[in-house]
Amino acid sequence: MKVWIDQDLCTGDGLCEEIAPDVFTLLDDGLAYVVEGDKIFAEAKGNPQGAEGLAEFPDSQIDAVVESAEECPGECIFIEP
Repeated sequence: MKVWIDQDLCTGDGLCEEIAPDVFTLLDDGLAYVVEGDKIFAEAKGNPQGAEGLAEFPDSQIDAVVESAEECPGECIFIEP
């Protein structure tokens, strides 16, 4: 499974990082980004972000990622097969 965040919709509440810290992180700009291993999908880190910044996550994280998407006040987390 893959996940990405639309930073234009992100409210920076940090619930995703709290629920699934291995998949999401907040940067200094106050917005959330997806993480895959040591790679942060953010233009500020030299990587694509948004829909172009799809991060794969292990099946063991599916419940936490889905919960993050459901709890996100900005509805900015998108999960793809």
